[in-house]
Amino acid sequence: MAKPPLSMEPTGWFQVAWGVEIQIGAVHRMTYFGREMVAWRSAAGRVSVFDAYCEHLGAHLGYGGRVVGENLVCPFHGWEWNAQGRNVCIPYEDHPNRGRRIRSYPVVERNEAVWIWFDLADRPPYFEVPDMFTAFGDSRTAADYYPPVPVATLYRAGLELHPQYVMENGVDFAHFKFVHNTPFVPEFTRHDFSGPVSYVDFTIAFDAGVAEDDVSSGVESINAGLGCSITRSWGMVDNRTMPAVTPVDDRTCDVRFTVWIGRKPGDDRPEISRYGKTMADFVIEQFEADVHIWSHQRYSDPPALSRKEYQGFRALREWATQFYPAKGTTS
Repeated sequence: MAKPPLSMEPTGWFQVAWGVEIQIGAVHRMTYFGREMVAWRSAAGRVSVFDAYCEHLGAHLGYGGRVVGENLVCPFHGWEWNAQGRNVCIPYEDHPNRGRRIRSYPVVERNEAVWIWFDLADRPPYFEVPDMFTAFGDSRTAADYYPPVPVATLYRAGLELHPQYVMENGVDFAHFKFVHNTPFVPEFTRHDFSGPVSYVDFTIAFDAGVAEDDVSSGVESINAGLGCSITRSWGMVDNRTMPAVTPVDDRTCDVRFTVWIGRKPGDDRPEISRYGKTMADFVIEQFEADVHIWSHQRYSDPPALSRKEYQGFRALREWATQFYPAKGTTS
């Protein structure tokens, strides 16, 4: 597959793990945006994400590095680095090296996931990862849903696709019938691309000619940049989903998908039920059908859009341009 024409280093929040994958004291190796990285959880439970190499003599902190209290310790010479990537101890010297710092990334743990902020220009975050249970303005909480991790999740590593493909899917009304074999075509009720966090909502009518007041189901989506999206479905199986696509290098991405299924009344068990797992598997199956298309897709620019498709795709693509680095930006 040819290198996509879209930059694989967009600005935004990107999922790099589920929270349970990084236990206290753990050092987790990973590669994103063409960089070797490590994620580690301190004794107090805080997750940090660094570039992987010690600033002393370049040892990889993911191979033998260990967590001591609130610091990450290099396996080579025992230099200690705090959560901000600053050297706080050289065990054989009286003072740390205050002039050196390992690149660290802003980290948020939210919605069962670990997110990092990536920006080639090193700007601080200027929008947030939306909270699955406050962003939609309803009264439902996480306690009303079966715990999704790990059994109600999907992980696909190193696929040849781009985060923007997933966002474009949100304005693509026509694919529902052909990819998901649905008996309906959704009616979009909201396209709001006025800021870095966008909103796309649609309703579903299974019968033609249904009045707007009689529509009984739909989907609301909140998209925080190109890497983070959350959805709430209403009137159907009570579910919330979180697709997340994170660039690995200049050709591939990792795809994660997390599904919350609403609990049946009176079911307060700590683990997901058979019903919850069955419903989650169905939702994941539908998402996998999209992933299969995306992972073999070529980005078409300009696309050959129909009249009905034009407005949604144009608005989304114009919105997406804000997240790509300006020419001449360096990391």
